[in-house]
Amino acid sequence: MAKIKKGDLVQVISGKTEARGGDRGKTGKVIEVLAEQDRVLVEGVNFVTKHIKVGQSYRGAKTGGIETHEAPIHISNVALVDPKTKKPTRVGFREEVGEKGGVKKTIRVRYAKKSGETL
Repeated sequence: MAKIKKGDLVQVISGKTEARGGDRGKTGKVIEVLAEQDRVLVEGVNFVTKHIKVGQSYRGAKTGGIETHEAPIHISNVALVDPKTKKPTRVGFREEVGEKGGVKKTIRVRYAKKSGETL
C-alpha cells in the first residue's frame, strides 16, 4: 500500500519559497503517481512552459503555441496534509477489524501520525 495516492491533498515541503519563485508551502491534489520514478504530479505545483508546434485542426482553428503544464515532483518533497489539523504529517499503517461482505476481516488502513486520523 502506497503512502501517497491519487486524489490525496499534499503540501510541498522542500525547495524555494513562494517569495523566491518556488513552490514550497503550496498545497494541491495529487493528479497522478509515477511509482517507477518515485514522482507525483500535483495540481497547481511545479509549472513548466512547453512550446507546442503550431498546427491546424480539421475545422481551421489554430493549435499550439506556448502552454503551461504541471511537471512531476519527487515524492520525498511532498507530505500528506492531515485532515484534522490541515498541516503536513507523516503516514502510518495499522490493522483494523472491519466487515466486508458480512465477514469480519482485518484490513490495513493509512493514518496521519500527528492526529491519529484514518485517511
